Amino acid sequence: MDRIRENFTESIQTKIAAAEVLSESIQTAAQMLAICLLNGNKILACGNGASGALAQIFVSHLMSRFETARPSLPAIALTCDGNLMSSLSHYGKFEDVYAHQIRALGQQGDILLLITTEEDNRELIHAAEAALSRDMTMVILNTGHGGELAGLLGPSDVEIRCPSARFSRILEVHLLVLNCLSDLIDQTLFPQ
Repeated sequence: MDRIRENFTESIQTKIAAAEVLSESIQTAAQMLAICLLNGNKILACGNGASGALAQIFVSHLMSRFETARPSLPAIALTCDGNLMSSLSHYGKFEDVYAHQIRALGQQGDILLLITTEEDNRELIHAAEAALSRDMTMVILNTGHGGELAGLLGPSDVEIRCPSARFSRILEVHLLVLNCLSDLIDQTLFPQ
């Protein structure tokens, strides 16, 4: 029972700390994402492992609905097609699995959402480099000191860096950030 209470307490404390330091970045990212969609562009999202699952959740919020019924919004999770992932990694380098898709699907004005629990993930670094080559803007849900991914950010990009080093807390904060982004996008595009 103590371990369970400790996990709940740590989760709550991490989210309170995150609200203090991340609110402005979340607001900025939500505005960027909403403007991207208003301009007729799309959002590409990716991450590895559990972060890939979070990318899929975010895209499902946009393509289906979050909390309010509304039209679908253009978003693609680059982590969904197992056959494509297998083929791209078989005939190339696995570290380019997202970069290939970004070069094929990404356009100027689109936004790449990268989600990671690791600072220097090669697949995501290559994805960011591909987005830069396509003149795309990036939103990165990051952790730690930001690593090489943070170094690829330009002045119009946004980093939302979780204030925790613990894997489970990072995932929880990233999910909450994605829920906040979904809510703010809906409120901006479909005010009630």
